[in-house]
Amino acid sequence: MKHLVFAVTNELNYDQRMIRICTSLAQAGYKVTLIGRRWTGSPALVPRSFQQKRLYCFFTTGKISYLEYNLRLFFYLLFKKAHAVCAIDLDTILPFYFISKLKAIPRVYDAHELFCEMKEVVNRPAVYRIWKKVEKFTVPKFKHGYTVNDAIAHEFYRLYQVQYAVIRNVPVLHPITIPEKPEKYILYQGAVNEGRSFETLIPAMKQVNARLVICGDGNFMQSAQQLVKEHALTDKVIFKGRILPAELRQYTLQAWAGVTLFENNGLNNYHSLGNRFFDYLHAGLPQLCVNYPAYREINNQHDVAVLINDLLPETIARGLNELLNNKKLYTRLQQNCLQAREAINWQQEEKKLLEFYKNII
Repeated sequence: MKHLVFAVTNELNYDQRMIRICTSLAQAGYKVTLIGRRWTGSPALVPRSFQQKRLYCFFTTGKISYLEYNLRLFFYLLFKKAHAVCAIDLDTILPFYFISKLKAIPRVYDAHELFCEMKEVVNRPAVYRIWKKVEKFTVPKFKHGYTVNDAIAHEFYRLYQVQYAVIRNVPVLHPITIPEKPEKYILYQGAVNEGRSFETLIPAMKQVNARLVICGDGNFMQSAQQLVKEHALTDKVIFKGRILPAELRQYTLQAWAGVTLFENNGLNNYHSLGNRFFDYLHAGLPQLCVNYPAYREINNQHDVAVLINDLLPETIARGLNELLNNKKLYTRLQQNCLQAREAINWQQEEKKLLEFYKNII
């Protein structure tokens, strides 16, 4: 049985993309190990059809944290038999590069995003220089890889002449029934990170007659909570923190509308194709979304969202109020979501994933 090893830097229970990928490969007959970090207070691992390993690190923030995790990952992999290794984003790529060289096994790069173009990297010149050096050193040496949309794949080819496959991060197609929705709450799900436009989304809620429920955590969490206090919205903006995928699906199904907002402060956000966009779609949930190329392309085909051209509070509020009050628009978008999920789902993307690994192993 061929053994595939993957690694991320986050908490394994909440990484829906990796859960889908590893489950599909395990069901296809591969032995699969997914490695992540164990944080203080991490809940017990949810049993899966693949092996899971969490590495404990003494340091939890800053450059030393990444260095420690990468060293621990390298030495763990050194004594682990594998037939191929797959780095998830740039922050796990170095250990996999050196291990694949030492063991003469295939290496794969799974690029969820343009790592060096994230706001928290771009806006910190010293951090940007470090990660850009890592990217320039490693990515050209990872001839096998895949990413989440065509624009990011084209950018990798432009920069490093690597031809990466596109495997979109979309949910598994499950039967659903749209429930009665006594409360018209707006949902944000995903990382509460810099660049997600909380600076304008939160004040926009003063003009919207609904609650905003935020399910997630991240590097902008404290700032977002402070914004809520400053705008006197503590009863209107609710933070739920991280929620396990099964429970999160219920929050999504019960919501009235979703939001997918990214600041246009770098290629990563401009070419993004957020997980939440498809999670809302699969729950039959119309959404407010930025009018960036990947979202516009899908919306032109399926008409599932209200697209906005800027992130001003009044623009966001106007879009959300349309979803709350325009019944004809809402019903059309909801029905289009239910149709689109039949064409855009993991059962279709899974075929590309399995063909990819079949070709390199």
